[in-house]
Amino acid sequence: MTTVPMVDLNDGHAIPQLGFGVWQVPNEDAQAVVAEAFRVGYRSIDSAKIYENEKGVGDAIAASGIPRDELFITTKLWNDDQGFDNALRAFDASLERLGLDYVDLYLIHWPSPHRGLYAESWKALVRIKQEGRARSIGVSNFTTANLQRILDETGEVPVLNQIELHPRFQQKGLRAFHAEHNIETESWSPLGQGKLLDDPAIADIARKHGRTPAQVVLRWHLDNGLITIPKSATPSRIQENFQVFDFKLDQHDLEKIATLDDPAGRIGSDPDTATF
Repeated sequence: MTTVPMVDLNDGHAIPQLGFGVWQVPNEDAQAVVAEAFRVGYRSIDSAKIYENEKGVGDAIAASGIPRDELFITTKLWNDDQGFDNALRAFDASLERLGLDYVDLYLIHWPSPHRGLYAESWKALVRIKQEGRARSIGVSNFTTANLQRILDETGEVPVLNQIELHPRFQQKGLRAFHAEHNIETESWSPLGQGKLLDDPAIADIARKHGRTPAQVVLRWHLDNGLITIPKSATPSRIQENFQVFDFKLDQHDLEKIATLDDPAGRIGSDPDTATF
């Protein structure tokens, strides 16, 4: 079975560089979908309370027979559970739904700045880590200003920031801040929600390597040192997205993809203005 490279985190733990996302996978389908991901070789699963499929993910884990220490399980704190005490309660509920004693990574899903609670929420995650119930803690969709605030208030550095990142929205400034502070970058919507797969530049590179456009884009993430979590419920695509470890992009490919970056390329919400 293919061995996925591991990325060292700033707290001494390590995360598989390629994981499996379950956004938009219904709870009733999650066990079968995650079981297929396990069969293919994924060992890192990325869920969240708001996905409403933690129970199905937990059922897949329980049925898999895979030793717990070979899995890397991530879930996230939703916005309306922010605040110190609320976050502690929400974490307990996520653990119960997953049927686990601990998670490998717990994230604040969005800064939700209009609530003014993300710093207090981060303090709760620090407590959860100290208790050993989350091996690592991090954030998602945080801007440099959000990150600087939690660093200033707690001194606890997130292990990673999970952000929208794909060739049309490469987030180079935020990635530079991450590198300066030893924070890993994890890409959500790594394929641009499929919108990249018809791009002529990507198609040319795919033909050159005898690969699919999706494999080229995922390889771009890996070659840039990014952690990534593609999602699919289709078995053939789950397999396809995993078959990216036997080739690499060359410098010409990387330079061509670099030109696709667009400041207006964001697909999802802007963390500074999102009010959900």
